[in-house]
Amino acid sequence: MKLVVAIVQDKDSNRLSNALVREGFRATKLASTGGFLRAGNTTFMIGIEDERVHEVLHCIRSNCKVRDQLVTPVSPMGGTTESYIPFPVEVQVGGAAVFVVPVERFEHF
Repeated sequence: MKLVVAIVQDKDSNRLSNALVREGFRATKLASTGGFLRAGNTTFMIGIEDERVHEVLHCIRSNCKVRDQLVTPVSPMGGTTESYIPFPVEVQVGGAAVFVVPVERFEHF
């Protein structure tokens, strides 16, 4: 058995949740916040049999898209900020960060 932990952007959360239910996968959703953009994310925890991991990964890959977004950098921490003029920067966001870890023991009460 494996535990698939997928951190996805909130924009993809509902689409992925619906797809997981449609495919018969049970998942636990947790609200989370990303460190880089300080934006809302959703963390999915999915317990799955070893032979079905590729199906879950395909479902995640199909429903979590990378997109470009303009962000304004945070002002510098030290020094003076009077001369600091933040210009928006285009970065890629979305997609999914996925961890697949072995489960030594699973119990359901």
